[in-house]
Amino acid sequence: MRYSFRTATGKGSTVGRESSDRRATLAAVARAAGVSVSTVSKVVNGRTDVAPETRVRITELLSRHGYIARGPGGVQSAARTVELVFDAMQTPNNLEIVRGAIDAASAEEVHVVVALMPDDPLGAAWARRVTNAQHEGMILVTSSINPQQWQHFREHDIPVVTIDPINIPSPDIPSVGATNFNGGMDATAHLVSLGHRRIGFIEGPPEAMVSLARLHGYHAALSQVGLSSDPALMRAAAFTFDGGFLAAMQILALPERPTALFASNDLQALGVIEAARSLGLRVPQDVSVVGFDDMPAAQWSAPPLTTVRQPFAEMGRVAMHRLLRRIAGEPLDSPRVELATQLLVRKSTAPV
Repeated sequence: MRYSFRTATGKGSTVGRESSDRRATLAAVARAAGVSVSTVSKVVNGRTDVAPETRVRITELLSRHGYIARGPGGVQSAARTVELVFDAMQTPNNLEIVRGAIDAASAEEVHVVVALMPDDPLGAAWARRVTNAQHEGMILVTSSINPQQWQHFREHDIPVVTIDPINIPSPDIPSVGATNFNGGMDATAHLVSLGHRRIGFIEGPPEAMVSLARLHGYHAALSQVGLSSDPALMRAAAFTFDGGFLAAMQILALPERPTALFASNDLQALGVIEAARSLGLRVPQDVSVVGFDDMPAAQWSAPPLTTVRQPFAEMGRVAMHRLLRRIAGEPLDSPRVELATQLLVRKSTAPV
């Protein structure tokens, strides 16, 4: 299922694809003109470093495919569109990313189509669908892209930017994320500052880059004060309430249970609070709990959750800006951007 958000007006949404026959992607025009996508982008953006005869050929093709003039030397499509693709739409964090991406796209009169990642191991059909829909590029959120899929995106001249990728199959793919390592350090150091020495940790899926970064931050904060992590106090679990609940039930049932638990996301942390309650433990009097993300439910939980805030809306905005620069053929300063996290201390943590 895909939803097309009309960002130019900011009003409502429509299901499906609108008048795709009238729109041409830069890749389609580039193939017809026998030039690169970046050359077409230069003409679209009114750049002067294109040979006159090439500019005339590209401009004619753009006009034939429904592009209209937008200023001195520049042209644009009447309905430019990009895709924002999620592996799942399960948390309010996703909506914040959508909000930020649409804000950035709206300023450029670009429409955003929100989609779920298709089950296409090789990526050939996926790339063809994006090209046939005449979408100019994609932002992939928390997705795992294999080399075969990435190769098909390149063959179809589809610019791609990722947010919190599970893996990075190529250094050519720009990515946007948060300072997960620093966030992991801040969460653990906060518990240490409260006098906790037996601090448990619930990791996310081990294959995810964000999970490893938060785990390394946890280890680093303990090491700074001369503590070593205890494998008995650590579990890996899915980024879900049930994952946190089951992991916490195992850790908190130990004869020498921890006095604090750091969970790798807020859903896990809410599961930890419920596990503690099920075992007759009070939060934070018997066990302190820290999460990661700062989803809205974090401040509504009982007690309100101490957590590490990620700037999800800003991540969406930055990713969209980077995608539009790639579509325009402009270079990026660096392949990776990390936005700062912030520790928010609420009532789920207390001195040991």
